[in-house]
Amino acid sequence: MQAQASGEQRPRGGWRFLLRALGHRNYRLFFAGQSVSLVGTWLTRVATAWLVYRLTGSALLLGVISFCGQIPTFLLGPFAGVLVDRWNRHRLLVVTQGLAMLQSLALAALALSGVIAVWHIAVLMVLQGLINAFDMPARQSFVVEMVEDRADLPNAIALNSSMFNAARLLGPSLAGALIALVGEGGCFLIDGISYLAVLGSLLAMRITPRVREHRHQHVLTELKEGFQHAFHFPPMRALLGLVALVSLMGMPFTVLMPVMASQVLGGGANTLGFLMAAAGLGALGGAGFLASRRSVRGLGGVIVSTTLLFGAGLLAFSASRNLALSLVALVFTGFGMMVTTASCNTVLQTIVEERMRGRLMSFYTMSVMGTAPFGSLLGGALATHLGAPVTLAIGGTMCLVAAAWFWRKLPALRERVRPIYVRLGIIPEVAKGMDMAAERPGPREG
Repeated sequence: MQAQASGEQRPRGGWRFLLRALGHRNYRLFFAGQSVSLVGTWLTRVATAWLVYRLTGSALLLGVISFCGQIPTFLLGPFAGVLVDRWNRHRLLVVTQGLAMLQSLALAALALSGVIAVWHIAVLMVLQGLINAFDMPARQSFVVEMVEDRADLPNAIALNSSMFNAARLLGPSLAGALIALVGEGGCFLIDGISYLAVLGSLLAMRITPRVREHRHQHVLTELKEGFQHAFHFPPMRALLGLVALVSLMGMPFTVLMPVMASQVLGGGANTLGFLMAAAGLGALGGAGFLASRRSVRGLGGVIVSTTLLFGAGLLAFSASRNLALSLVALVFTGFGMMVTTASCNTVLQTIVEERMRGRLMSFYTMSVMGTAPFGSLLGGALATHLGAPVTLAIGGTMCLVAAAWFWRKLPALRERVRPIYVRLGIIPEVAKGMDMAAERPGPREG
């Protein structure tokens, strides 16, 4: 993997660098198409949660449905990563996005006909999870093929997050109104139609075929190779472990949003939309912060700080009984969540060998989405017995513990990553003290 290095590169960037990855035509097309489609995706997420809770009134079933949508990623993620490294990622994305469109249209048909039941939703969520198991590592790995200048890769990853979270801001806000106007089925239908935008953008791209190593090894052999590459290298192992722990204990706050909106804050679908939009606003601000940075340098210390912020935000949200205070807490929660996960993604994409990119991104997807189903089940079960606020407080506390653990390991991780950054030209060879967080002092060892 080559890196574009120049004397202009400095640890920090300015806001004028915010959109530099959009200078690449293929990435610009992808950004435009995904921006439309992701709004529809968030319509479906909010409408699905509200529909399940309206039909059942059960926090546990909210967790079960979320589990159904996410468990395929955990089970199939590693195998999908091997195939993503073998297959044409562009063609794979066309297929997965087309299948996702059909899944949303099926949800719409069932809901609009008035026959939808919880088991229908569970089956279709499993189908969506199967699609995502291939789509997510393919999308993460495909970014490097759309951005020719490798120096713009961190910016492209940050813009991906900004796109996702702008949709997270707009989609739930629209969903709150649209559920009242056209029902959950109308939201599903709009989502299905929105996939036409991303399919059109993918088909309009001009992709230079990547050079592949023609190796004929068994899938399990390549899977083992991917595991060894990711988990025998301490920085990769630590980053994946942090994301997994944060996703397991922290991410279920989104599953419990309907409970917090209705039972704790005494609101309805609009309140749910406001809560999710507040988290999206914070996440969008975090994406803007990352997009403005010039370099991957300094992200280790950022990861520690934003994991702490995520945990503190969850604790504040769990304790709040006032809508305005809850919205403020969720802004900080969303900022911490997004910057933590996107920063880990950026460092991983920077240090991985190109031939292993799909496999590493499948492990990252497992860490983010694959552990979430277990967190959803755990969160739903705890909320049933202890209440949603206590469950969120436990998750926030565990995020604080995760931040302390990563902070403790940071000095040793710096030393392991430094030779890679030197080889890629990210830092000069004579630079003193390295880091994923060179700008921020870490803990002293001993």
